Amino acid sequence: MIPFIDLKRQYRAIETEILSAINRVCEKGFFILGEEVSAFEEEFARYCGAKYGVGVGSGTDALALALKAAGIGEGDEVITVSYSFIASALAISFTGAKPVFVDIDPKTYTMDPNAVEDLLKRKRSNRKKQRVKALLPVHLYGHPADMDAIRSLAARYDLVVIEDACQAHGAEYKGRRAGVLGDLACFSFYPTKNLGGYGDGGMIVTNDKTWHEKLRLLRNYGQDKRYHHLLKGSNSRLDEVQAALLRVKLKYLDRWNEERRKKAEIYTKAFKDARITCPVELESSRHVYHLYVIRTKRRDSLQSFLKGRGIETLIHYPVPIHLQEAYQELNYRKGDFPVTEQCAGEILSLPFFPELTEEEMEEVQREMMSYFG
Repeated sequence: MIPFIDLKRQYRAIETEILSAINRVCEKGFFILGEEVSAFEEEFARYCGAKYGVGVGSGTDALALALKAAGIGEGDEVITVSYSFIASALAISFTGAKPVFVDIDPKTYTMDPNAVEDLLKRKRSNRKKQRVKALLPVHLYGHPADMDAIRSLAARYDLVVIEDACQAHGAEYKGRRAGVLGDLACFSFYPTKNLGGYGDGGMIVTNDKTWHEKLRLLRNYGQDKRYHHLLKGSNSRLDEVQAALLRVKLKYLDRWNEERRKKAEIYTKAFKDARITCPVELESSRHVYHLYVIRTKRRDSLQSFLKGRGIETLIHYPVPIHLQEAYQELNYRKGDFPVTEQCAGEILSLPFFPELTEEEMEEVQREMMSYFG
């Protein structure tokens, strides 16, 4: 059996450091918002090239709190993509705002700036009060969105840009890392991420001191000191144990990302004659391949074939958000976003993680080529 991912292999490689970090926290006996969280916030923000980091409970919380800190709320609209994990939209809903979807670029699977511009023009021509307050591009699968075009639109229409970088730890756009490409950026440390913890966790990074200070309040009941509450906040705090473990793993992130890039290149070269669409990396960007996602019109048949050969695959994501029952009140219909819907019916994620062996990759390649003849 070739697993889609095996987190135990990574753990075994750094087991001594991980156990030492856990012991360090337990010996201190302080588990919430202590030295480990502060240190990791500084280290991860510096890694991204940002001034500030705020550790929170999950990537979804990071998105929701970033939106809230930016003043997004009831009656507002946030433009994002339907081709993403549903958390991208849920975070908008949690603020009371409305997600408004646009289609994606067929090569990178990220927000299509032309679609954003068309939508903004239509809304402006309706001569109604401007309700769109933010753009939330998703760096899906580890490839950055077209941030120059997105920032240009944001400047023209006076919008906040919040990066959903939950799959893009270490990704780069024109020499700058995800995290400093918008006004705020949100990361998830879910265990399967390029930088994953041993449970849930997330972080918001920014260069804005005011937003940083507001986020620190929002994540901790809105209090500036114990039992003194300045805002209506929430309980969303990255804990000390997770921060300590992530500090260990951050030292390896670039090495692991480079291993992902090497493995992606091997797959892409092997599949050049297989009548499938492989991931692309635009010249402007550095892809970190959170997932290796192919496209084929024979997706379901291929997945069944590989399963029969003991090769585990997944689909990220089979149902676009605009067609999910949870968002039926938005009144989107099948056919509204043709690129998104076509991709959702064709994509397949292959086994892919830094510790995947050469022999396992060769077996995947062999069975893939066998299927395509």
